[in-house]
Amino acid sequence: MSVKVQGLSKQFGAQWAVNDVSFEAKSGQVLGFLGPNGAGKTTTMKMITCYIPPTQGQVSVCGFDTIESPLLVNEKIGYLPEHNPLYKDMYVREYLWFVGGIHKISNTKKRIDELIEMTGLELEQHKLIGALSKGYRQRVGLAQAMIHDPEVLILDEPTSGLDPNQLVDIRNLIKQLGKEKTVIFSTHIMQEVQAVCDRVLIINQGEIVADDPIDVLRQKAVGNNIITVEFKQKADKKKLAGIKGVQEVSQKDKEWQLIAAKGTDVREEVFAFAVANNLTILEMRRELSSVEDVFHQLTKS
Repeated sequence: MSVKVQGLSKQFGAQWAVNDVSFEAKSGQVLGFLGPNGAGKTTTMKMITCYIPPTQGQVSVCGFDTIESPLLVNEKIGYLPEHNPLYKDMYVREYLWFVGGIHKISNTKKRIDELIEMTGLELEQHKLIGALSKGYRQRVGLAQAMIHDPEVLILDEPTSGLDPNQLVDIRNLIKQLGKEKTVIFSTHIMQEVQAVCDRVLIINQGEIVADDPIDVLRQKAVGNNIITVEFKQKADKKKLAGIKGVQEVSQKDKEWQLIAAKGTDVREEVFAFAVANNLTILEMRRELSSVEDVFHQLTKS
């Protein structure tokens, strides 16, 4: 169960929206697909799901080529587009029956019951889709993407419009699905990437600029390491600035921020300084770079 993309390109007129993109998404992991607006994320997803053909390159889904076997690919993929195309004049259960019929699934009622519970639609299942909030429409879209139990899930902005409580539920659901399926997950919310994704792929101006596990990606941020420390007693700024490896010292309320060069961890030196100066450390932490920091640095051009 995997998605293989090789040399994928898409040209619209004189513009290359996607340019020579290659990657592989395997089962058992959630692949975060990030990029600024217009970077080529949605275009790439549409080519993977057979909505548009590539200008160049090849995509295979679970061993089936998207050009040669689009119907077989569609059986393997569940797709939630960025703009959720629901029939607003249908009831929730009626719509899921309709989608289940398209996929010719067996035991439709049982599967719909499972999905309604899984996506938290119990209280909304007998309502018209047009009467639902945006968050619940997203849940209906997620349910339709999963109704045929696909091996691959392509989710383009699946948490758009969800409130904080709904976000937690859907994040947990996506993480659970990622243990068994291949999940490609696009979002603009960086906290979601860190909470849900095992691996992150960043695309900028149609080209891949990063493809790493989440922990490795965070180490790519260019800049300084910051150690934040709070002492029980009053500390001397000049003495703190003399700690080996510390380049700059600042204070905010009761906390001190010690800035060291990239790749330098001064926590051991800070601890030795505290012992030598009879200071009690109440708290010390290393401020790690976030996915957002890396994203900005790789796409700011």
